[in-house]
Amino acid sequence: MKTGYTVAVIAALALSGGLPLARAQPATQAEPEDGAGQVAATATTRQANAAVAKSLADDDRADFKDAERGLIARDPNLVIADSDGHTVWDMTAYDFIEGDAPDTVNPSLWRQAKLNDLHGLYKVTDRVYQLRGYDLSNMSLIEGDSGWIVVDPLTTAETAAAGWRMAKAHILGDKPIVAVIFTHSHIDHFGGIEGVLTAEQAKRDNVRIIAPKGFMAESTSENLLAGPAMGRRATYMYGGALARGPRGHVDSGLGKAPSKGHFSILAPTDIIDHTGQTLTVDGLEFDFQYAPESEAPAELTFYLPQVKAFCGAEIVSHTLHNIYTLRGAKVRDALKWSDYIDEALQLYGNRAEVVFNSHHWPVWGHDTIVNYLKIQRDTYKYIHDQTLRMANAGYTPREIAEQLTLPESLAKPFHNRGYYGTVSHDSKAVYQWYFGWFDGNPANLDPLPPTEAAKKYVEFMGGADAVVDKAQQSYDAGEYRWTAEVLNQVVFAEPDNDAAKALLAKTYDQLGYRAQSGPWRDVYLTGAKELRDGAQGTSLDMSRGIGLLRQVPIERFFDAMAARLNGPEAAKSDLTINFDFKDLGENHVLTIENGVLHHWKRPLADDANATVHLTHPALLALIGGKLSPKQLKVDGDRASLGRFFSLLQAPDRDFAIVTP
Repeated sequence: MKTGYTVAVIAALALSGGLPLARAQPATQAEPEDGAGQVAATATTRQANAAVAKSLADDDRADFKDAERGLIARDPNLVIADSDGHTVWDMTAYDFIEGDAPDTVNPSLWRQAKLNDLHGLYKVTDRVYQLRGYDLSNMSLIEGDSGWIVVDPLTTAETAAAGWRMAKAHILGDKPIVAVIFTHSHIDHFGGIEGVLTAEQAKRDNVRIIAPKGFMAESTSENLLAGPAMGRRATYMYGGALARGPRGHVDSGLGKAPSKGHFSILAPTDIIDHTGQTLTVDGLEFDFQYAPESEAPAELTFYLPQVKAFCGAEIVSHTLHNIYTLRGAKVRDALKWSDYIDEALQLYGNRAEVVFNSHHWPVWGHDTIVNYLKIQRDTYKYIHDQTLRMANAGYTPREIAEQLTLPESLAKPFHNRGYYGTVSHDSKAVYQWYFGWFDGNPANLDPLPPTEAAKKYVEFMGGADAVVDKAQQSYDAGEYRWTAEVLNQVVFAEPDNDAAKALLAKTYDQLGYRAQSGPWRDVYLTGAKELRDGAQGTSLDMSRGIGLLRQVPIERFFDAMAARLNGPEAAKSDLTINFDFKDLGENHVLTIENGVLHHWKRPLADDANATVHLTHPALLALIGGKLSPKQLKVDGDRASLGRFFSLLQAPDRDFAIVTP
């Protein structure tokens, strides 16, 4: 167990399918390795990707024309660094994406990667501009009568500032920012705010900050309690540990990848809490749609009648999205999501001449827009309805995922293909939404944990050497899904079995090379890298998020403490601690009893073992490692306070995923 006064305090407070497989054919070629130990595409993988390439033959290149429509300026050497010189964004790393897809990349994903490589400042329509390719998401700029309205200022301050400089050089002039719209509560749509507008500037200039109801609570809490695990898994989902290249990360489907700079947030001045709510912002009328519990817990879209433009935020995009995201998050309501798209279609479909979103490129033209919204609407409803139909016929999640395919009318459009979400894991998410983790089979009610089960599986199958030999035969036959399943048992039974790990890594290479989904590819290839090189760390660096932490309610930090409490050890102690925040004029009483930590905002407890006197900035300094707990003023029994913090278990941000 990782404990310790300083480490425990900081850790406790910190936020923290590819296409269907082709029929197996024996591999006939040698498998040269690259510098990272990855092998070449096998004959089976080449055959599968060649079949995908044929399916792209009817590509009319309309997306490429739309993605370049309205281009004003582009920086061909787009590399963004932070104040310390560390690169936080590098579009030149993707210069290898040109020409036909290599054997090691699904050609459909390669097509999406080419489109997401098109970056720069674009004019969408009168008064509406976008910066694309400066982050995973887009920043939109809307020209008001006297200033600019910024929509979704990217993930980090560095990328937002670079985009703003580009816009400043070409369109902004001397007009100030008059308003900011945060469309939803995911960090890639608000985190970069201080790159274009500081809190001091917003207050001084009375800048309006518009966001959906629940925005602050959701945006500051999603990663708070589950942050360490979510950040670790995000390394897999976004390929954070992978080199950019034909055998590594090529695209996330939704965009290139998240940026790695500093992030913050500003509190809203205007809250959108119902559909049909209108605001006039700097001479422009905004007609809002309130769309909570769809792609994000707090989300809005809006229509601009004066320019006939609909901003779909992230309820629509140029990919099938995630009903469940592989990094780990609350499952989304597919039916509600579909209903919001239908509502937008009814409200704005006959009026809009362009749809622009928080990711990808816009859609122009009435008929194209209506068809686009219908297809995305019907896809989420189809996955929802057909998953339930099959579940009600007795099928389990894995059975449903294997059988469920979209009709051609929904599967064929490029904007609806599984570059980010997939039908496979989205159908499992619908099942989880209604039925939870248990599939109803008693054998799955109380199974052995992975390591114990693996040891028995391997013993039953004749021992590790026999399993690896048979797995090699399955690999040679192109049966990669099965090969991965059996070798996973060997690796968990014998984590030091180098032969099993090497073959499993090669298997993950092939599965990654064939995946149409960017996250699936990154998950497979990161798994292979971890088998070869060890744990790859976490994508969450809260040292860059102090601006966000300032907005987190004190209560949420204590919730995080409770989630770090070592229950078995804590059950041996009863403790009461006061946390007295002099600058806030409030006290929080924390108790440990029955192995559970409770907290209340209430007056000082007279019977407390210790009282800690601190300020809100001191709390943030603790989180940032700039203040030692020993520097805090404490009344009462300091040893009891030490005992309290020693019960808080620091999360393991480098835990293994593909080994026990």
